[in-house]
Amino acid sequence: MVDINAELVRKLINAQFAKWSDLPIKPVEKSGHDNRTFHLGDRMTVRMPSEAHYAPQVDKELHWLPKLRPHLTLPISTPLEKGEPTLDYPYPWSINEWIEGETVHYDRVNDLNRFANDLAKFLLELQAIDTSGGPVAGKHNFYRGGLLSVYDKETQTALEMLKTELPTDKLKEIWSIALESKWQKDSVWVHGDIAPGNLLVKDGKLCAVIDFGVLGIGDPSCDYAIAWTFFDQENRTTFYHSLGCDKGTWNRARGWALWKALITYKDKDQAIAVHAKRTIDAILEEYSLSK
Repeated sequence: MVDINAELVRKLINAQFAKWSDLPIKPVEKSGHDNRTFHLGDRMTVRMPSEAHYAPQVDKELHWLPKLRPHLTLPISTPLEKGEPTLDYPYPWSINEWIEGETVHYDRVNDLNRFANDLAKFLLELQAIDTSGGPVAGKHNFYRGGLLSVYDKETQTALEMLKTELPTDKLKEIWSIALESKWQKDSVWVHGDIAPGNLLVKDGKLCAVIDFGVLGIGDPSCDYAIAWTFFDQENRTTFYHSLGCDKGTWNRARGWALWKALITYKDKDQAIAVHAKRTIDAILEEYSLSK
């Protein structure tokens, strides 16, 4: 893995975008896993794929985000320039417009029900955009928008490993229900990673959506997993009704949340493991209430 740091970014900027060579460079407060992000001055960011299999996201965002942006009420990531690979850094990279806001956290949101409704509104706007020529779900976006069954073997393995720690009989029921249905409508746009780190708030309200690296078209259920990974039962219900979601799609969404929680339940990063446990608790709580 390439050591991505401010010194490397400075070297790339000086070589390829000399007009910005005098701007300060510093890491953003919270960088993602797929990419490392740095402030470039006050109005731009530099986005660097962390490994080869994330590199195709650069061209995808450069091509599609300008086409999606005019149809959306909220600001989204806006690529400005594409950086080329070098001997020091072997992947394409991008310079993007900086969007004011803070990543979502419970103490930064004034009204979680309103936030749930606003997020649903954004997703419905995204889904309404013409998908002609859009990237079909596949390896390029880790099958977001594709069939949940792609992760069946991984999920079954995790359930077997956790059978002494979790009520896996119930979790297997929930997983089986998730696999029973498929998206029967036309493909729609899928963000693919609707999570607090990719949602920005300002003055307590949702103000922007960023990081479209796993963008694709297909089944939108993966974008609804935040119902269990972030919302409580009340907010989850608001989100469900605001989406006008059918039961099958909701079940698949819960399956997406369950898959991710199971495979990260024993993560070495304690914060990730704790989050996985909370997600599974939320899934079990909702499932018990629905029976």
